[in-house]
Amino acid sequence: MTAVPTTVLIVDDHAGFRTRAKRALESGGYHVIGEASDLAEGLTETVRLHPDVVLLDIHLPDGSGLEAAAEFALGDPKAQVVLTSTYDAADLGQTLERTGVTGFLPKSELSGAALGALLAADPHA
Repeated sequence: MTAVPTTVLIVDDHAGFRTRAKRALESGGYHVIGEASDLAEGLTETVRLHPDVVLLDIHLPDGSGLEAAAEFALGDPKAQVVLTSTYDAADLGQTLERTGVTGFLPKSELSGAALGALLAADPHA
């Protein structure tokens, strides 16, 4: 049986969203072990902290979370990468399918329960 992911690193350039996401995830039973405001810091923190889940914003000041998702998986192969954005999944089309991430959650739908359902549905977990 696969262990349920419990630790999360939040990578997002908006401090307000990081605060809201941390609150929502921790109330859902997750432990947020770190935060980063850009890709470079996020990659460093992924290697340093070894989170179970990296919640990665699609648009960051130093690049695209869509394009960098594979780098996060290389930073810690056990980490599940979940992309997030103010966009809806339908707005991103097939781009998401090509990233190799665990999945996508719109920021407006982020909760511990939503993350848990997404992770449970991942066939690679």
